Amino acid sequence: MASAELAATYAALILADDGIEITSDKILALTNAASVELEPIWASLLAKALEGKNLKDLLVNVGAGGAAPAAGAAAPAAAAAGGAAEAPKEEKKEEEKEESDDDMGFGLFD
Repeated sequence: MASAELAATYAALILADDGIEITSDKILALTNAASVELEPIWASLLAKALEGKNLKDLLVNVGAGGAAPAAGAAAPAAAAAGGAAEAPKEEKKEEEKEESDDDMGFGLFD
């Protein structure tokens, strides 16, 4: 089953690379062309999971931390609400907390 799941993922990547909408029918067509048996439910689940998402953007942001997208989404929302000046202050407070932890005298190699 792992090879079928991998084939479905590759099929989604091929479709995204060509700029074609990712649907379960297209995933099944590509996996069948590669002689891989994939149950239609898995193709539809993958297509629904990727629906409305830009797969290329997801791949580019794989290495980004969990907080980075949230901070990136919060900044435009704060700018739209007129509170753009408050967002950097919050980030500075978080940095100060991290720095204060270092001043406690505990270290990795102590």
